[in-house]
Amino acid sequence: MAMFTDAPKRPEPYEKFVREVPQWYRDVKFGVFIHWGAYSVPAWAEPIGELGTIERTEWMKHNPYAEWYFNTIRIDGSPAQEHHRTVHGGAPYDDFLDRWSASAFDPADLVDLFRRAGAGYVVPTTKHHDGITLWDAPGTGDRNTVRRGPERDLVAALAEATRAAGLKFGTYYSTGLDWHFADSPPLTGDAGENRPVDRAYADYVFDHLSDLIDKVAPDVLWADIEYPDAGKTAGPKSLLDLFEKYYAAVPEGVVNDRFGLTHWDFRTSEYQAGREAESAGAWENCRGVGFSFGYNQVEDASHYLDGPGAVKHLLDVVSRGGNFLLNVGPDEAGRIPALQRACLEGVADWMALNSPAVHGTTVLDGATASDDPWVRYTRTGSVAHAVVDASGEVVLDLPGVDVASARTPDGTPVTAREDSGRVVVDVPAPKVPGPVVVDLDLL
Repeated sequence: MAMFTDAPKRPEPYEKFVREVPQWYRDVKFGVFIHWGAYSVPAWAEPIGELGTIERTEWMKHNPYAEWYFNTIRIDGSPAQEHHRTVHGGAPYDDFLDRWSASAFDPADLVDLFRRAGAGYVVPTTKHHDGITLWDAPGTGDRNTVRRGPERDLVAALAEATRAAGLKFGTYYSTGLDWHFADSPPLTGDAGENRPVDRAYADYVFDHLSDLIDKVAPDVLWADIEYPDAGKTAGPKSLLDLFEKYYAAVPEGVVNDRFGLTHWDFRTSEYQAGREAESAGAWENCRGVGFSFGYNQVEDASHYLDGPGAVKHLLDVVSRGGNFLLNVGPDEAGRIPALQRACLEGVADWMALNSPAVHGTTVLDGATASDDPWVRYTRTGSVAHAVVDASGEVVLDLPGVDVASARTPDGTPVTAREDSGRVVVDVPAPKVPGPVVVDLDLL
């Protein structure tokens, strides 16, 4: 897979799709991921840690991703299986689809929060690995949110609200896994084991993605865990045909690297996994506010990023040339849980003062980041942005700047001096929680 692979190479038939990544994607820097599904009803997982830090077999049996609930409860001896038996009486998973109400779902309010937080694109799940679609997808019968549960086209509602707010709209679709369609045994090791690869599933996936292109023309086409092998080679309903259709419909659209070893516009990492992709070219790191993407009622403040923590993660990614896709997991009614909302509100407060240090920036070559004190750098034209999580005198490893130009983003002068080739800045106290931005003109 290109996903989480060092230096992947495209097969020749897919080389025709290589192009410059659209400027909007390079400039936007920050997006919001939404994982919302039938799994938001039980909303349960063990918050054991971040992907990429835990051995795979241990990870699967104790999976902290609540959206994997359908898989984890089928692993014998897993705490999730015992929880499901004790709390839900071992009920069929699809009972959660019928109990999913979306009764408090307000897409305009959600997107307004994301916009205020500085996000430029929104990517909701349209089908996760449980196979339930959030629109009336072809071939799904009544196993979608239009026919059961919310009884609403959630994809269309989010697309309309997102674009009304002036943001780009993307779609996550689980191309590699569908535990209902394939009726596969539970995954206990690698996420890609036992994935369906046959023609029937390839056609099913093609039909779904083609339908999404027709109906919402996503600006970001976000796949996950491979593409069915039978659909990768040329022929009717091939992935080659799908990409042709997509770029014809959305010339400024982008696709990620999770369609297998085929084609991608940007690479991805997830928490601590796939960090080797965070290098040259366009890339994106994704993670949840907590350890899960889907809402997990077990998590508390000790597992969550707060506003300043999310800002620092964003600036670390942006300073190295990447985009950050921060996930929220609504509860079954469609509300953003309080701690997740507080995180985004904190980001919004910070962005209201400091967004020029994020949007439209580039990497500042020659500056050296620091973790003690925490300092990251970005650049806009001839202006260097030093993002500093400290107050008082801080030494910046930032050559080639005019120290007399030091200022905060609102133009307030900041005391700075040169000392042995470094810049010493008297960083003011933050006006809102989070790091302080000091701007300096480049010489």
